[in-house]
Amino acid sequence: MKYLKQTLLLLIAIFTFSCNNSDESSNDGTARLSVKLVDEPGDYEHVFIEVVDVMVKYDGESDDDENGWQSIGIINPGVYDLLELTGGVSLELVDNEEIEAGLLKQIRLVLGDDNSVVLEGETEPRHLNTPSAQQSGLKIMVNQEIVAGLNYDFILDFDADESIVMAGNSGNINLKPVLRASLEVNSGSLSGTVLPADVVVAVEATNGIETASTLTDDSGNFQILGLSPGVYTVTITPDNDSMLNAVIIEDVEIVIGETTNLGTITLE
Repeated sequence: MKYLKQTLLLLIAIFTFSCNNSDESSNDGTARLSVKLVDEPGDYEHVFIEVVDVMVKYDGESDDDENGWQSIGIINPGVYDLLELTGGVSLELVDNEEIEAGLLKQIRLVLGDDNSVVLEGETEPRHLNTPSAQQSGLKIMVNQEIVAGLNYDFILDFDADESIVMAGNSGNINLKPVLRASLEVNSGSLSGTVLPADVVVAVEATNGIETASTLTDDSGNFQILGLSPGVYTVTITPDNDSMLNAVIIEDVEIVIGETTNLGTITLE
């Protein structure tokens, strides 16, 4: 997985909201929450992170960082390679879990200690130091009103390139996670296919304020989720070794609740 991502994002912040009625949620003060993780590409062979929990905090809870958090659990705790979450692939962390109605202030992604990176051109993983993630998790300000009977589908976009920091001359590598968050129903998505499919290609979409990117999969397909509505410039950049030219597509409109498909783009 080779490519230097140019931008981004921590997270942060844009949460889009899915207002679907849930047959399983009652109107007794509960709603349903789903959370999935996708990746912004980085200039690495692999980026492994250990995901152990997802937690939430509501308005009225203690402002103390360590109090007032509620665990909602995740489907399969474990170690995952962020650079496999490309081409429209996502990791489902939370699936339709029941949560309380009310003002949701923050959401937290909790990591374990088994985090590592394989640098470009290397084969052996190097440990990632993650002090803040281990101690308190990755906290995201949400301030989203949760209404009983609705489904809320959050996308966490992990920016691998911005999240890995070389610690000077010490040789240590630190993980300081940067994420972009969105609520699926208030956003749109971008998809397409880039040929030839055997070339590693980065696809970046920007509206001048928000930037997101991904890599194509083995079939040349890509998808970028959780984009705010508006007009974007899309840059398609093949690996330098391919000797192919980049393509820039302007005036690409992203519409809430829709997928804008660019069709097949053939590089020359």
